[in-house]
Amino acid sequence: MPRRIDPHDLLALWGTRLFPRLIDVRREERARASGIRAAGSVWRHHRQAKSWLSREMAGRAITVYCAHGHNVSEIAAAELSAGGADVSILAGGLDGWIRAGGPTIRLDTDGVDLMTGTTAWVTRERPKIDRVACPWLIRRFIDPDAVFHYVGAEWVADVAEELDAVPYDVEGVRFSHRGERCSFDAMIEDFGIEDAALAPLAAIVRGADTARFDLSPQAAGLAAVSFGLSAAESDDLRQLEAGITLYDALYAWCRYAHDETHNWRAA
Repeated sequence: MPRRIDPHDLLALWGTRLFPRLIDVRREERARASGIRAAGSVWRHHRQAKSWLSREMAGRAITVYCAHGHNVSEIAAAELSAGGADVSILAGGLDGWIRAGGPTIRLDTDGVDLMTGTTAWVTRERPKIDRVACPWLIRRFIDPDAVFHYVGAEWVADVAEELDAVPYDVEGVRFSHRGERCSFDAMIEDFGIEDAALAPLAAIVRGADTARFDLSPQAAGLAAVSFGLSAAESDDLRQLEAGITLYDALYAWCRYAHDETHNWRAA
């Protein structure tokens, strides 16, 4: 029988490389009606596990959840286990995750359908800060499988329409700067993400992206590293992958290590 994992134990892995592939297997009508799902998860049909097992395994452990951690999770986990997956069931389901303080995201954000497969996003080429921070947020909280495109600024709207992609961090679109707040802030707000570690990270991103280094002591450092990464890497998607690691580290610092100090001095 597939093992169960306590939501507090799963939450302790959040933001680390040990966090499993998290799969929402609630019945589709139940998931849509709820309007939310666990951050960092993807939705899959619980009776079609055999068809999506191979692409979901990819060497990672899998945790499935339904509404309460009962029969729907058991059905999906049984199929996955029979297929050789390292699978666990989230005890208490989505309800248990929420009670433990696990972050969630909204599913009813206009223009972004998170129940029909992988999302695509498009923005201006040669990213620096916001255009790397936003994909990190999308991949870690909203859609782990999201696809990103960087194109000439004048072609963002055309590519968005042709590829059914969501434009961001350009003028005149939903996910862009709002007053003194940047696109990263807009996504956190519109997807309803409540996560304590995101607040200081958002301040760092906002300070770096708007040259307001007074907002956070780390903002100037993020700006310097981001500009250097852009200068060192000519391929935008390779730069993005390097940037994802950078933001993983910043988020982990905000969540787990912000009180740590390093005071070694030479004799």
